[in-house]
Amino acid sequence: MDAIVIGGGLMGSAATFFLARRGLRVVLLERGRVGTGATVASFGNIRRSGRYLPQLPLAHHSRALWGQAQHLLGRDVEFRATGHVRLIFGDKGLADMRRFRQAAQPWGLELEEMDAADLHRRFPGLGPTAIGASFSPDDGSGNPRLISPAFAEAAVRLGAKVVEGAEVLGITPTDAGFRVETTRGSFAAAQVLNAAGAWGGRIAERFGEVVPIRAHGPQMGVTEPLPHRILPVVGVWAESGHGGYLRQVERGNIVFGGGVTRTEVDLDSGHAHYDFARLPAQLASLLPILPALAGVSVIRTWSGCEGYVADELPVMGPSATTPGLFHAFGFCGHGFQLGPGVGDVMAEMMATGRHLVPLGDFRIDRFAQAA
Repeated sequence: MDAIVIGGGLMGSAATFFLARRGLRVVLLERGRVGTGATVASFGNIRRSGRYLPQLPLAHHSRALWGQAQHLLGRDVEFRATGHVRLIFGDKGLADMRRFRQAAQPWGLELEEMDAADLHRRFPGLGPTAIGASFSPDDGSGNPRLISPAFAEAAVRLGAKVVEGAEVLGITPTDAGFRVETTRGSFAAAQVLNAAGAWGGRIAERFGEVVPIRAHGPQMGVTEPLPHRILPVVGVWAESGHGGYLRQVERGNIVFGGGVTRTEVDLDSGHAHYDFARLPAQLASLLPILPALAGVSVIRTWSGCEGYVADELPVMGPSATTPGLFHAFGFCGHGFQLGPGVGDVMAEMMATGRHLVPLGDFRIDRFAQAA
């Protein structure tokens, strides 16, 4: 094999596809089932507003790939460019939005500012006490349950191999690259991509690269169907007492998250849970965004194991200690939009050594330099 990808979430499955598309022989190793970790727990948000500014080139590249996803993968992954609205409820939120809007323009992101009258005319029922909002018309959402399997299946059609239930037991450098021992056997390749999500830090540590990363579980839920009235994804320029985010799927259900703290997750089990004691506070945080949620039934809640790096930035790029080893993990709950771009960028780097976008701020050796 030319490459082994460890981790079958969105980053790993996309990298597998783009490696195979470039003609490399690649095997994807997933400890469980493809797409059942942090990816499936995602809200499905495809947004660029509010991002760390040097991350925007990657976000732009990824947004372009989301637009091509159905053509690339041969199936509808429910990407919808419905737009992304972020409500403003006070002076601090307004100042934060305007500061970001101005700073993001040189990075190629244009946000529209709406005042209260414009917001309530264009999106009636949203944020009745909001004083304004930002609007990013080309962003939107995708289906977290579809995207990773779609990338993996498309990769297999290109000749890649996908092995599920393959927990990594050991990784050994060899003269020809690496040998990876798993519960499903031994695999060898010239290069390895560590896309193991919250477990990525454990793999990096095997090679003397320590990353301060912790696992947390987002608090997600979905309501009974309501009359369809909300087209864009909706979030908030957060201030005290306001938070959360939501979107309405085509069948009418409201998918929601945020507004409360995340749970701690034990990496040994990898089991993340929704804390039902937090549901009343979470729903209360959503009512200023969408008062129509009052009295609506929540029909399902869920969580997942996400990796959060101490400086809230991901790890992306080559290992600083081991030639042929690459990392793409720790996306701090903000990786869904970035996933296709991360896969393409890492595949290009592994295949040619080229960088499609700047990644300097995401180097793994930033932690060693700070020590």
